[in-house]
Amino acid sequence: MCGIVGLINFDQQKVEEGKIKKMMTLLKHRGPDDEGTMLNNTVGLGFVRLSIIDLTKAGHQPMISDDGRYTIIFNGEIYNYLELKKELEGLGIKFYTNTDTEVLLKAYIKWGEECQHKFNGMWAFVIYDKVEDSIFASRDRFGIKPFYYIHTKEFFAFASEIPALLSLIEKKPTPNFKVIFEYLIYNRTDQTENTFFSEINKLQHGSKINIKDQQVKIQKWYDLKLNVSKTKGFKSPDEYKELIISAVSLCMRSDLPVGVCLSGGIDSSTITSVLIKELNKPDVNTFSAVYNIGQAGNESEFIDEYKNILANRFYITPNSQSLLKDLQEFTQTHSEPMPSTSPYAQYKLMELAKKHVTVTLDGQGADEQLAGYHDFFGFYFKDLVLSGRIGTLSSETYNYIKEHNSTYGLKTFFYFLLPVKARTKIRIKKIRYLEKEFLKYGNNNDTIALKLYGSDSLKNALINHFEYKLEHLLKWEDSNSMHFSVEARVPFLDYRLVEKTLASADNWKIRKGITKYILRESMKNVLPEKIRTRKDKIGFETPQDEWFRTSQWEKIIKETISSESFKKRRIINPEIALQLYQRHLNGKENISKEIWKWLNLELWFKKYID
Repeated sequence: MCGIVGLINFDQQKVEEGKIKKMMTLLKHRGPDDEGTMLNNTVGLGFVRLSIIDLTKAGHQPMISDDGRYTIIFNGEIYNYLELKKELEGLGIKFYTNTDTEVLLKAYIKWGEECQHKFNGMWAFVIYDKVEDSIFASRDRFGIKPFYYIHTKEFFAFASEIPALLSLIEKKPTPNFKVIFEYLIYNRTDQTENTFFSEINKLQHGSKINIKDQQVKIQKWYDLKLNVSKTKGFKSPDEYKELIISAVSLCMRSDLPVGVCLSGGIDSSTITSVLIKELNKPDVNTFSAVYNIGQAGNESEFIDEYKNILANRFYITPNSQSLLKDLQEFTQTHSEPMPSTSPYAQYKLMELAKKHVTVTLDGQGADEQLAGYHDFFGFYFKDLVLSGRIGTLSSETYNYIKEHNSTYGLKTFFYFLLPVKARTKIRIKKIRYLEKEFLKYGNNNDTIALKLYGSDSLKNALINHFEYKLEHLLKWEDSNSMHFSVEARVPFLDYRLVEKTLASADNWKIRKGITKYILRESMKNVLPEKIRTRKDKIGFETPQDEWFRTSQWEKIIKETISSESFKKRRIINPEIALQLYQRHLNGKENISKEIWKWLNLELWFKKYID
């Protein structure tokens, strides 16, 4: 796990080493153990290393091929590198290190771009071909590892994080108001190649870049929907269990200690229990964020199911004071606004984990393939209507209300049936505080309203969540973990598991009003029963509604909303925002998400734009 940077000049000017070094310095938290550069006239590559596999100097990058033709910089892990190494050795290829980087490089030399389909892992890598004077770059299937870039007439530059690229911009960067609109309206980011900065894009997940003769070609190399259509789904919970054990086992390949971010939910608990009961690792370290009983986000009663099973459990309790203390550093860690303080709980968790391990596992991605969010009931009900399965619809809606004592799934069902224009209008009406002139940045082609909310079946909704929703969660996790030089791994995003789960019948995901049905069945006698049968969904929530009612936060929030800079943005109406915040203070309404978005956006403007 590392940080990569690069600069390719199109104006025939030699790359200045100082520019590469400056970019690397801004990424040093991603790789404190080693660093290296490669300069070849108009091409410059830089690398900072966090040593995980083969801790010796043999893992130094940039790594050059045996014949000196190819140079690679690589951020991530190829979990199945041992199997690929054995296959390549069988073809007569020699290896001189124990690194997955050498396996990746020699796989590319042997199989070309087809090697991407052989990798099981997470990555963003770049290979320079000195003979062809060309660049090939690739990003993993689901966007676990980041890859940002700037493309101008004069140069192409890339980096693992945005601040490194900002160092190359001579003028002040400009905001992307379309991205800001979707952030405020839908609480979503990263659904397209755009970032909050107009000058900077990100390479989409499952995509590749070829650069030669000043021509930059970007294409998808991985098609999730196509691969799901060619895959046979699970036939039994035992089959699912076998594959999740394999996925967790692969993610344990490390020359440094590994721990688990244990929330108490079924996903992270599955990983923990598989390690204990199936892989015989009862000494695993776990890290949990807990709050007081009754506070939002507190799952301590479920985490305590492991109190007589695990010896190494560690806890952190984020609070309003710690967020206040960490506010500037936390927001700068992410360099783009976030729609809630949920990533802050993970941020503090990684700070805790760093004291004990260098690698963590968590349950990211399970909800998107197993219909874990309650929104998926709406998609499922819509699917049942469109496919004429009225009897199943009647049964499932009855069981949903019975099991969850909620009508939320029905509300989302009716919302998803609406035309695109109506979906956007309803969201705008609900938000209330946007300035009228700012609404021009919304249109009927919003990716969220059109594609994500427009899914016509449960399967397509799940696939679309991988395409347009999952990536911002992965981005926050990468930023949080790498800020503390910790590598975060996500076993549920083993592509074999994703494709096979998405290809499975709907009733393996939702059955009788219960989500994640096949996972629950597969974990009988593995998971603590209280966790296996729990029906609520919390995630990394924080009691932010309470935090923003404290006197210190009230002062900061009111000062922010009342500031001249906030008013001059012409995005949020300060009078309406103050009225809404007063309702929050009085306990009449919980608008903590909106409050955080206002504050986070203004902090971002001041840091990067002003």
